[in-house]
This record gives sequence, structure tokens and C-alpha cells, in this order.
Amino acid sequence: MKRALTALVLVPVAVYSVLFAPSQLFLLLVAVFAILCFSEYARIADAQAMPGYVAGVLILIAPLSQAALILFLAALAAMCLTMAAQDFAKGAARAGALVLGIAYIFGSWKTATLLHEIEAPGYRGVAAGHYWLMFALMINWIGDTGAYYVGRKFGKRKLAPRVSPGKSWEGAAASAVTGILFGVFFVPFFIPGTSPLAAAAISLVANAAGQVGDLAESALKRGAGVKDSGTILPGHGGMLDRLDSSLFSIPVVYTLVMLLNVSR
Repeated sequence: MKRALTALVLVPVAVYSVLFAPSQLFLLLVAVFAILCFSEYARIADAQAMPGYVAGVLILIAPLSQAALILFLAALAAMCLTMAAQDFAKGAARAGALVLGIAYIFGSWKTATLLHEIEAPGYRGVAAGHYWLMFALMINWIGDTGAYYVGRKFGKRKLAPRVSPGKSWEGAAASAVTGILFGVFFVPFFIPGTSPLAAAAISLVANAAGQVGDLAESALKRGAGVKDSGTILPGHGGMLDRLDSSLFSIPVVYTLVMLLNVSR
């Protein structure tokens, strides 16, 4: 029940933020979600949060040409922080976790802003980039539904038993099929000019990336000995638990849209 009620709140917020919010409000909301995700990541990965917030927000607001420089400078700063650690081995691990987290969390959300900025016309005059981002967010949310029902009934072969014992190959396949079906209908309808074949290909790769992202976050939590990344979302756990697949699918969708010259 809690899970359903939380979804009823989150879905309208996501739709408004991505499709209709003014650009400055959208960027503010992205920054808030990114900071929430990073705070949970920093806790379970034992990374220093404040330097990550500063570097991450700068990456979000900086031009793309400067984002890599900011990440490089953050890596140098993290190395300097190692010198102040009581235990140099732990200090080096925390420095690595800090830089990885900045790239993982804020880098992914940066690609969300870039995807959102694609100005080609979409359905009813809404920019195609808005629909691409909505698609990148939904591809694994929709796929999870297929994975849950098929995996629960037919799942026998474990996908990654050490990382997530409940996931099966049958569920993963159902997620991919459900995601492709969703993409084949959603993308050509809301983003005119995109062929069903291109939509299917992007859907398959994005869904697979999202499933890997889910497993990667599960491995991170297992390493930290925690069940959920946080408690901010009743029935869902933390913000990172809800968005772990999206943090992998969004950069992949953006990359494929650029490589395939779709909606540019």
C-alpha cells in the first residue's frame, strides 16, 4: 500500500518536472534529486559528502565542455583530502569513492539535462528532449512490472545470486520485452520521425543498462551491509533505490540519441 501511494505522488511530479516545468525549475529539481541520491551514496560508500555536493552542482550548471574539467579538479581535491586521513589506505578508498560518486550521480543527472535540452519538435509542440528523458526514466519502471510478474511465476534461473538473489533470467528477459514494447509505442508516437526499429534498439540497450544499474547499486549496498539506500520513499527505500536503474539508462539513451542522430 505504501509503495502504491508513493508511486501516485512520484509519477505526477516526474511528469510535470520533465514535460512541463520551466527550464530553471527543472534544473533546480534535478539538483535536488541529485543531491538526495548523492547523500545516500556517500553514506553507504563512506565518501565525503560536502565536496561531492559542491563539485556535483558545478557540473550540473556548467557547460558540457567544462564538466570534465570540474570532475578532474574534484579528483585532484580528493587526492589532497587523502593526506589528511588518519589511515591513508582508508583515505585513498574514500577519495576514490568520492570521485566515482560524483561521476555516477551528478554525471548521470548532467546527461539528463542535456537530453532534456534537445529542441527538436515532439508531440503537441513539447520539445522532443522532454519526451526522450521521460522515456529514459520510464523504460525500466515499466520493465520492472514485467520482471516482477514473470519472475515471480516463472523465475528459476538466478541472474546474479550473490548480488540480488531475487532476480532471475526469466524476469530480466520479461523486463527487456516489456521495455521494448513500451518503447516501440511511446517513442514514435511522442517523437515523430523516429522509426519503430530505432525505438526498439534504443529500448533494448537502455533497459539492459538500467538492469545493470540496479544490480550495481545492489552490490554497493551489499558491500556496505545495508538493505536500502535510505528511507525517504515509503515502500521504495531511498531515492537511490528508486533511481538506480535510471542513473544508467539516462546516459545510455542520451548517447544513443546522439550517435544515431535521432531528434537532432
